[in-house]
Amino acid sequence: MRRGLLILLSLVLAAPAFAQGARAAGGRTPNVEFDMMTWPEVKKAMSDGKTTALVYNGGTEQRGPQNVNGGHTLMARETVRAIAIKLGNAIAAPVLPFSPNNASAELPGTIGLTPDLFAAINEQVADQLIKTGFKNIVLMGDHGGGQQQLGEVAKKLGAKYAAQGVKVVFCNDVYSTANDDFDKWLQSQGYPTSSHAGIPDTSEMMYLGGDKGWVRKELVKDALGDPVLPQGQKPDPGKPRVNNGISGDGRRSTPELGKKLFDMKVDYAVKQIKSLIG
Repeated sequence: MRRGLLILLSLVLAAPAFAQGARAAGGRTPNVEFDMMTWPEVKKAMSDGKTTALVYNGGTEQRGPQNVNGGHTLMARETVRAIAIKLGNAIAAPVLPFSPNNASAELPGTIGLTPDLFAAINEQVADQLIKTGFKNIVLMGDHGGGQQQLGEVAKKLGAKYAAQGVKVVFCNDVYSTANDDFDKWLQSQGYPTSSHAGIPDTSEMMYLGGDKGWVRKELVKDALGDPVLPQGQKPDPGKPRVNNGISGDGRRSTPELGKKLFDMKVDYAVKQIKSLIG
């Protein structure tokens, strides 16, 4: 049953992942994306020293009225490409467009996986890349859900393949550390607090895809959702919820802020990956 689910899911994922990848990456150089290379190109790249595979997970999730649902995947594709180029010895595996999450009829934009299935897919993908000949596998994710599972898979496979000289590692700085530091910087500069579909998400999508239809720019001025409460504090039951998918105030989002966050994510990832694989 489990094997059947994985096969079915792989077929479902293949078409959108390839189609979106072809639109996003067609003709771009240098070519560091596995799904945009031919097998001889992959083989040559590996023989030339590109023996690190980057497995970056995206996600399909509502992102407020102003951002398209595929934001995690779209940003992940650009982020992992930039990381691969900056590392110089890496190839980016196809981005998985789903993450641990749950669909909602009230805010219909999310397609989620169970944590166990998400972990199983990442484990299988890593296994396949190792069989292909990669010596280092780096697991990463653009969504908060799944970070724990990626760490667990990396630990499991790292132990399994250590004797073969293969490293499987989890890069968390690209998500948690970079986002935390960016939030602190925003606060120090007087920006309002926000999280999901707020300033960080919206700004990065404006920077990477503002001219590609990723953001409904005319709606950014109204991107105000339910407030981000201090940890442990519950919402006031006497106040009606906005419930539009935005956490906090995203109205001051700009492409310039998005570039700052994007550059931080890439720089943090490259630094950590180098420290993990040597």
